[in-house]
Amino acid sequence: MYRIEICANSVASCVEAQKGGAYRVELCAAIPEGGTTPSYGEIVTARELLDIKLNVIIRPRGGDFLYSDVEIRTMLKDIEMCRKVGVDGVVFGCLTADGRIDMEKNALLLNAAKGMNKTFHRAFDRCKDPLQSLEKIISLGFDTLLTSGGKSKAEQGIDLLKELVEKADNRIIIMPGSGINEENIGKIARESGAEEFHLSARQPVESKMKFRNSDFAMGGKNVSINEYSTLITSAERVERTLKILKNL
Repeated sequence: MYRIEICANSVASCVEAQKGGAYRVELCAAIPEGGTTPSYGEIVTARELLDIKLNVIIRPRGGDFLYSDVEIRTMLKDIEMCRKVGVDGVVFGCLTADGRIDMEKNALLLNAAKGMNKTFHRAFDRCKDPLQSLEKIISLGFDTLLTSGGKSKAEQGIDLLKELVEKADNRIIIMPGSGINEENIGKIARESGAEEFHLSARQPVESKMKFRNSDFAMGGKNVSINEYSTLITSAERVERTLKILKNL
């Protein structure tokens, strides 16, 4: 009954996730910012190459989840595009300035995503009252709630994750995510009672560039990134993680 969703940062990661046996991918850009909506080209190419389910994050920028009317307009356009190219589901979440679920804006986006799978993402982990917020998310009609249990990593949030699974009572899927890997997924699954999990299973892949200019950095001086290495999901890591779940 266990399922894995891979947080995919590229088409290459999507393909590896599928090879490893993932149930679904969530395609995102700008992972260091928590994920933003990927390009049209990335989405279409992923759809062309995947037989498994494809979800796409609808998030116009990093930072908080208090969106302006212009940003909501952008998100509606992105949902429309995802529908047209055959994406299975969309992932989003809007909050009010006082840390509550924005019923009006979420409802607007949900209406645009009718017929698609809808996940409320980790905006939930910035909510003022998680149990009250859970009820609002369920009442809106979301299918899945992605959460780390209000902590930076899901392993730290197991107590709340367990409570959310119990309170949800199969009315919505509670999907733990953030920092989940082969070493801790067994513990998180056993102690939380969750059956779907969100992880990246990435590993560094070295660039094939032979000439390298060490005096130049695309990100500027204040950004420290290895520009000759790319993190890509590993099919082998996905397979190993699934085996652990199957043996529980």
